Amino acid sequence: MKRSLLCLGLLILVIASGGRGLTQGTKTTPSFYIVLNSLTKRCSVFDKTPKTDTPNITVASDAIYKTRADAEAAMNKLPSCNQ
Repeated sequence: MKRSLLCLGLLILVIASGGRGLTQGTKTTPSFYIVLNSLTKRCSVFDKTPKTDTPNITVASDAIYKTRADAEAAMNKLPSCNQ
């Protein structure tokens, strides 16, 4: 009885939220990231979420930029990118 009430409660919650919790939303705003390659000591601007599973790739800044120009301007100000 408790299990069926729990399932019913979850079903009502999903219906009330319009099913938004079950799917990922579409990406509508552009995002730009600054990434540092520690082997070459050079920074780059990526328009996709960087994969940091490679040992020599690190995210140089925790910020997410709306335009490429903003990211490039910030990249020039980062101490880790100006070596």
